[in-house]
Amino acid sequence: MNASRTWRGSDLARQIVVLSALSFMLIAAVIGAGAFGNSAVEDQQGGALDTDGSYLAPAGPAFSIWSVIYLGLIVYGIWQALPGQRTNPRQRALGWLIALTMTLNGLWLVAARFGTLFLTVVVIVLLLAALGWTFKVAVTTREPRGGVVDSVLIDGVTGLHLGWVTLATVANTAAYLTTVVPPSWEDAASAIGIAVLIVVALIGLAIAWRSSWRVTPALALAWGLGWLAVERFGGEPQSTPIGVTAIIVAVVVLVPPAVVSLLRLIRPSVD
Repeated sequence: MNASRTWRGSDLARQIVVLSALSFMLIAAVIGAGAFGNSAVEDQQGGALDTDGSYLAPAGPAFSIWSVIYLGLIVYGIWQALPGQRTNPRQRALGWLIALTMTLNGLWLVAARFGTLFLTVVVIVLLLAALGWTFKVAVTTREPRGGVVDSVLIDGVTGLHLGWVTLATVANTAAYLTTVVPPSWEDAASAIGIAVLIVVALIGLAIAWRSSWRVTPALALAWGLGWLAVERFGGEPQSTPIGVTAIIVAVVVLVPPAVVSLLRLIRPSVD
């Protein structure tokens, strides 16, 4: 028998922990959506997390990406619980980390509902760090992938989660800073927003480069940036310079990994 496939007590524990983390995250998400008479996330923290909470908040439709991410995590949770995945080396390397990202995801919603705006920033930064590490392990581990399902539910879903939370961290931090900086700073809001978006472009390209140009983080990041532009053009607070910059950054972060992915489809030997 392959030693790496020998059953360990920690394997079952890992599967249970992943399902528990998934359940916690989903319960927090339902409450965060405004079920059971609670206010929705955008109405919490005095409305600071709404689309008009800062110059770097995306429009409401951007948040529909959570449906895709949650669906992917639900399917992953069910899939990893199958007996055939119990001793899978990839699950051993990533299951605990994915459970951590689910837990932090749920904790952010708890912080938004019961904590402070600053606490939401702390939690989302921790979530971003956990997702970055998880994605790094997913794309660099030498354990063989289990086909398309493995690639989609681990690399793909984690990549989407990472890309979206990258922009969400920027929006969340901007919302917090908007509540604490002097009102006079609004005169420089466009310049500051453009500078931040340039940093986002560098981060997006760095993620793509470090992951051998995987496209899913860029897709989620570009999606959020597109809706950020929509909100700055037609919403409040309005800023055409930030909107234009967001569109440029979306193109910058999406085109290189998209081109590499297309080339890989045409020529599978492209690294």
